[in-house]
Amino acid sequence: MPLRYFREVRMPKQLDYSQTITIAITGASGVQYGLRLTQCLINEGVRVYLMVSKAAQIVIATETDLKLPAQAAKMKQYLSEKFSAKSGQLEVFGKEDWMAPVASGSGAPSQMVVCPCSTGTLSAIACGASNNLIERAADVALKERRKLILVPRETPYSEIHLEHMLKLTRMGAVIIPASPGFYNKPQTLDDLVDFIVARILDHLGVEQKLVERWGRSEF
Repeated sequence: MPLRYFREVRMPKQLDYSQTITIAITGASGVQYGLRLTQCLINEGVRVYLMVSKAAQIVIATETDLKLPAQAAKMKQYLSEKFSAKSGQLEVFGKEDWMAPVASGSGAPSQMVVCPCSTGTLSAIACGASNNLIERAADVALKERRKLILVPRETPYSEIHLEHMLKLTRMGAVIIPASPGFYNKPQTLDDLVDFIVARILDHLGVEQKLVERWGRSEF
């Protein structure tokens, strides 16, 4: 079923690139969360550094109607057009693009989200593997004491998964499971996706009007 990022795209705000956020989409089910998050950040005038794992590309082809090119430059052009990104607002990096800003503490943005975060990626980050650019970028976020948000989408969780989440939480990472709430009475799949994306945006300090706040009839 096509979701909102295929249909409704607002023109992004005037850009000053005062904020840049790294987004990594890995090979767990639920790529809609990462795609919608990317779109919302672009709409709010945020510059996005995007990485999409090879496994995530397979999941995107399986779960969505997007025809996402595998090559980073073509993926950038495709998603920039899809999300109406301004020139230079969206940058896409390959898994071994070691000269990308996200590979170093001196160049990486202050916030990173892995959404969705596969349990394999979760394990690699917890162990400091840094075998590809996504893992390295997360390692940079941890070592520099910057905000790292991980959005696991798996069920059930094994003891290993839970141990890795506990370890990463103690390191300062924020774990936001892709478990949408229902108190806002969702009517569509879009509403369920937006619930999680709204929580991520709140933690990033980015304005969101996707979901009304608890106890208030306002965003």
